[in-house]
Amino acid sequence: GKSTLLRILAGLLEPTSGSFTFAGGRPRIGMVFQQSNLMPWRTALENITLPLEIQGVPADEACARAQELIDLVGLQGFEASWPRDLSGGMAQRVAIARALVHDPDILLLDEPFGSLDAMTRERMWTELSRIWQVRQKTVLMVTHSIGESLFLADRVLVLTQRPGRIKLDMGVDLPRPRADEIRYTAHFGKLARRLKETID
Repeated sequence: GKSTLLRILAGLLEPTSGSFTFAGGRPRIGMVFQQSNLMPWRTALENITLPLEIQGVPADEACARAQELIDLVGLQGFEASWPRDLSGGMAQRVAIARALVHDPDILLLDEPFGSLDAMTRERMWTELSRIWQVRQKTVLMVTHSIGESLFLADRVLVLTQRPGRIKLDMGVDLPRPRADEIRYTAHFGKLARRLKETID
């Protein structure tokens, strides 16, 4: 139900019942999936410019905006790389840049690091946190990782099994910016225990 909720918010699915509203009208949405879903025949830069091309943004402006995102996600020098030549973490950085290039109001992340190995996944937590510090977007993320949710979020919602209902709504009062060391503090451990007890 969690991925379904994100797809409904993104306008990819119609709800079968119920409704939702956004304050201030329909926002611009960016979405990143568990798999990077890059076009294999387009370079990293060309994958990032795709949403702007669809919108009819002039090529020079699209490339300039994509280059800004390449710099933000730390992929300088890989602009001309094909998806097959990128590591899993690098491909997800391209996917995040593509989701941000049209300056969305809300960024939806559907387990974006779920397919990565543990070390790459943890590095991507730090990268995403850094990107958020720069862009300050509203982000709604689905994850099954307690550590990931606490490191990245200001608020964590735990959903029940079907039918999905909110079981816990917990604020995360950890200071920002967050460094990796915060995961080894007593307060982080206390929050993690509370989440685990709720899930169990």
